[in-house]
Amino acid sequence: MAARILTDAQQALLDEERRLLGDARVLVARLGVSADEEAALADAAAQLDGFFLLVVVGEFNSGKSALINALLHENVLAEGVTPTTAQVTLVRHREGPANLDRGGTILHVQASSLVLRDLHIVDTPGTNAILREHEVLTSRFVPRSDLVLFVTSADRPFTETERAFLQTIRDWGKRVVVVVNKIDILESDADVARVARFVDDGVRTLLGIAPPVFPVSARLARRGHAGDAAAWTASRLDALERYVFDTLDQAERVRLKLLSPLGVADRVAVSLFVEIEARLSVLEDDRRALEDVERQNAAYAFDMARDFDFRMADVEKLLLEMEQRGHTFFDETLRLGRVVDLLNRSRIEQGFAETVVADTPKRIERKVSEIVDWLVDAEFRHWQAVSSHVAKRQQTHGDRILGSEAARRFHQERSRLVESLARQSEQVVRTFDHAHEARTMAGKARSAVAASAAVEVGAVGLGAVLAAVTTTAAADVTGLAMAGVLAILGFLVIPDRRRRAKKDMRDKVTALRVMLAKTLRTEFEDELKRSAGRVGETIEPYSRFVRAEHDRLISARASLESLRAALDGLRGRIVGQLAR
Repeated sequence: MAARILTDAQQALLDEERRLLGDARVLVARLGVSADEEAALADAAAQLDGFFLLVVVGEFNSGKSALINALLHENVLAEGVTPTTAQVTLVRHREGPANLDRGGTILHVQASSLVLRDLHIVDTPGTNAILREHEVLTSRFVPRSDLVLFVTSADRPFTETERAFLQTIRDWGKRVVVVVNKIDILESDADVARVARFVDDGVRTLLGIAPPVFPVSARLARRGHAGDAAAWTASRLDALERYVFDTLDQAERVRLKLLSPLGVADRVAVSLFVEIEARLSVLEDDRRALEDVERQNAAYAFDMARDFDFRMADVEKLLLEMEQRGHTFFDETLRLGRVVDLLNRSRIEQGFAETVVADTPKRIERKVSEIVDWLVDAEFRHWQAVSSHVAKRQQTHGDRILGSEAARRFHQERSRLVESLARQSEQVVRTFDHAHEARTMAGKARSAVAASAAVEVGAVGLGAVLAAVTTTAAADVTGLAMAGVLAILGFLVIPDRRRRAKKDMRDKVTALRVMLAKTLRTEFEDELKRSAGRVGETIEPYSRFVRAEHDRLISARASLESLRAALDGLRGRIVGQLAR
């Protein structure tokens, strides 16, 4: 804090404030706010080591420069009825006549007024002027101030544009003094009181703050400096001077100096908090959308599993009917009256194929094909639903404008992922080849059955595989009877042997039915999992971004809340320890 000797308590507060402002800048760098706010935070931290800064603002032609001249008791700034201040002007102390330094972006004016030994005064371009860049300059300099003199004119007090600009100053957490200039144009003291009350009520009601309001006449004050005592009294400038130069003594200025950057930090923190909440709101919508997709996946899997049970029941019914025919076939075949037939293996095999197997393979093939078509169509409809859902995400928040560069990067990355997901989903739906998918799926089912049956066949269809397996099972059993006539007679005569043979055949046919049903069920259940998995893989980059960004923002919000609590705690100690 320039040219100041601080007490130990003040120095401790200053050190803590520097640390907290450093933490704030680190957090801002991590998450980002607007470039102006980031610069304001840096300037506020740097301003801790500068002079007390009294910044004068107001609309053009409200008499800001004239008021500064009146406070300094000398003509250091140009005055006029048109906008005369085109850049920020810093007025500081020097011995001797006033001096201008036009180098850089700030006009430096040096004057001999003793009040400038303890503070610097800043004159700003008028707001609500034709040259809008002047207003931008003023807005950007306000965060550096330790005290703001807000000047309004008695002939147009507290306009809507002034209200809006004063709200900006309030939001930066700045201490404000309102000056109603040009009271000399009013007819009476009652008019002056009425205008002052109007401004005071407006500020209180519309902005929720209660700054001191000083009605003055800078023009009369200048006449008073020239020796006109009556004009000096009528100017009412003495009350404003006492407040600015006497009431705001050394301790109060130190207090305001320490509080000023906290107001800036709190404004930036609030802005960042709002931005975090906005991003979290977007991500929360995204999370709900992803949960919707997950629910769609779960419902799809549940519905498919349920419907598959019904469809697979038709296949199992065909196998059960074949099994029952097999039992009947051997009940009728393995008896004494068929002894001649039993001696003819080829006849037994032919009878088994015609009577037991019959057209079961073809019928199963048709049922499996129906299941394949149903599964392919269901997967296609599922992708259509996902694609439609993603398309809605593209539209949601698509035109959202977020302020900071970090926010724009967040929105761009999110949009890129959503658009990529939408393109992939649309591509799947647009290029979905039903016939190819059905052939692929049916081929997998046939291969699985063939592998599970572990038979060496050259057949190409599920029906051929099934026929080969079933006729092989028949040959295996009938082969038991080919050892010779004596063996056959023994087989027929001894009931126990006959029962064992029939049981062996029944077990083989039953095992065949169970094996086929299990293999088909497993293959189709695996296909359902693969289908759901493909959806999951497609949305995973988007989902991963949402999870990671959500966790990062939640962590940042917690850090921001801790920072705000620390800033509030420090503010309370500054007010308490440095109160007069």
